[in-house]
Amino acid sequence: MTKTKIINYIGGELVPPVSNTFFDNIEPATGKPYSLTADSDEQDVANAVVAAESAFNTWQLTSIDERAAVLMRLADLIDQNAEALAQAESVDNGKPVSLAQQVDIPRASSNIRFFAHAITQYASESHTMANEAINYTLRDPIGIVACISPWNLPLYLFTWKIAPALAAGNCVIAKPSEITPMTAFLLSSLCQQAGLPPGVLNILHGYGHKVGEAIITHPKIKAISFTGGTKTGAHIASLAAPKFKKLSLELGGKNPAVIFADICNDEPDLDTFDDVVTQVARASFANQGQICLCSSRIYIERPIYEKFKRALIAKVSQLNVGDPKDVNTQQGAIVSQQHLNKILSYIQLAKEEGGTILLGGEQRYIEGRCNEGYFIEPTLIEGLPLNCRTNQEEIFGPVATLQPFDNTEEALALANGTEYGLAATVWSNNIKRCHSFAQQLDFGIVWVNTWLMRDLRTPFGGMKQSGVGREGGVEALRFFTEAKNVCIKY
Repeated sequence: MTKTKIINYIGGELVPPVSNTFFDNIEPATGKPYSLTADSDEQDVANAVVAAESAFNTWQLTSIDERAAVLMRLADLIDQNAEALAQAESVDNGKPVSLAQQVDIPRASSNIRFFAHAITQYASESHTMANEAINYTLRDPIGIVACISPWNLPLYLFTWKIAPALAAGNCVIAKPSEITPMTAFLLSSLCQQAGLPPGVLNILHGYGHKVGEAIITHPKIKAISFTGGTKTGAHIASLAAPKFKKLSLELGGKNPAVIFADICNDEPDLDTFDDVVTQVARASFANQGQICLCSSRIYIERPIYEKFKRALIAKVSQLNVGDPKDVNTQQGAIVSQQHLNKILSYIQLAKEEGGTILLGGEQRYIEGRCNEGYFIEPTLIEGLPLNCRTNQEEIFGPVATLQPFDNTEEALALANGTEYGLAATVWSNNIKRCHSFAQQLDFGIVWVNTWLMRDLRTPFGGMKQSGVGREGGVEALRFFTEAKNVCIKY
């Protein structure tokens, strides 16, 4: 059977890479190639930049209402093709198709729809000077910008980046992960149907060290929005910073969940104990633990530690690990063989560091078509100190550690005790304590008595090694525009 060729979208056309070379795209659930991905390089980047340059003057002068209308048509087309996109996302990434149907694809259209509306409401500031002069701020598009997205939430995060960039009047060179390129490829055709002008969005496929590096270093690309690993983010910064490019880096996380004993109290302002257990399990293992916001360090106040541990083990053990195409599957395949090996190596490391495997810890083999796929049992580990590698380094898989704490001060020290600072969750009936605790957490996002409740108007990003800058709402529109002050004397 002929494999689909995933090719580039440049100047409004679907075109093969200049090299006309491709590499295999693997289905994680089977471990077998099912399509071919363009192996693009600097020549493809050069062609995309030419297309973007040609489109920019017209696009930046296009009214915000017209820009918004094009984006709204694109969002509508995503909704109309939601089932096909969800199936493609599941095959390409290994995630359960039900997750793609309920979360990934709806969020992709929501991202575009949100920024289509947001740009029509975006306003700048003005300042009068004692009836002598007025200052006002222009927010102009930057020009040609790069958006580089990761493999864990492929279309979800791809649209999260390109939508504000396009709404603000920029032309975009976008690169999805080479591990999960399919839905970005499918989006290309939807962009054509939506009437997005040629060259406004260009999508390049291929390896990070080739086409990705060429995008980062191209002198006419003035800003870079990147989501991915901290090590890669540091490399991008080392290349882009000397060229004074704008950078937004959303990087790794080692996120804590802090559970206070008062969740057992019968109070009306928090769900029951069982509901908290369910939410913590979801926060730790959604999308095979392959979400930068997942809770991978679980801290439980000692009076309820044993009770909560038993309940969590029971809840996680019920997760259905299987074929992502099965609508009953809750835990799909790990995204690649390389990532599977990484996760398994950390589970072995945890044992060597003195950890006790409470649940899971092994590769899972699925009968039938998935017998060679990349599956790992959801894994819970206890008995590890804060300073061990398992608790300090990002694993990015279905692995979480448990540890008790005795008081609020210890909980705070444990939660803040890594070089990452992306997201934290706090579970307690004492809202006053939650507010105080949240203020002292060194994390860009703190959820209290919930997880992954997202309002697209809010700033999104991390502290420390979890990144630089903020995405979302006004923050994204500010990033993708240049501020210019104009002062007029009366």
